[in-house]
This record gives sequence, C-alpha cells and structure tokens, in this order.
Amino acid sequence: MKKVIGLTILLAMGALGMACGDAGTANNAAANANKAAANAMNAAANAMNQAANAAQTAANTVANAANTTANAASNAANAMANKPAANATNNSNTANANK
Repeated sequence: MKKVIGLTILLAMGALGMACGDAGTANNAAANANKAAANAMNAAANAMNQAANAAQTAANTVANAANTTANAASNAANAMANKPAANATNNSNTANANK
C-alpha cells in the first residue's frame, strides 16, 4: 500500500511539473516517470489479481474435495440405513423351523 501511495504522489508531482511549464526536457522526464509509475502500478495490480485467482482456485479445490467427501459419507450412511437386517430374518426363520 505504501508503494501505491508513493507512486500516486509521484504521478501527481509529475502532473504538477508538467502544468507549471518547465522546460521540455523536464516535461519529458516527468512524462517518462509517470509512464514508468503507471506501468509499475499496472504490474502490481496484475500480480495481485493473479494471486487472488490462485487463492480462489485453491479454495474451490478444497470445497470440491469437501463436497466429494460429504457425498461419499452420505451415500455410505444411506447404504447402511437401507440394508436389510439379514440376521433378524435368519433368526426368525430358524425359530420357526424349530417349532
């Protein structure tokens, strides 16, 4: 943030120098400095956007993994809940056979 403030001040000072009517060499130097500062700020903004995109991609990957795990656990729980009680049926049949 300090760099952005510093670069903004540099741009303002360059604009002020151009408005005051300095010699052509000074104006060219200020214009070049402004262009360099603008390029530096654009590069910083691009780097921050790339970092934000990388963080979002990582967050999406983690969320997808969590959803996959939750779905697998849910499917396993449903399979266990819907499984017939084989032992109870066998015990019932055995009891009837013994009568």
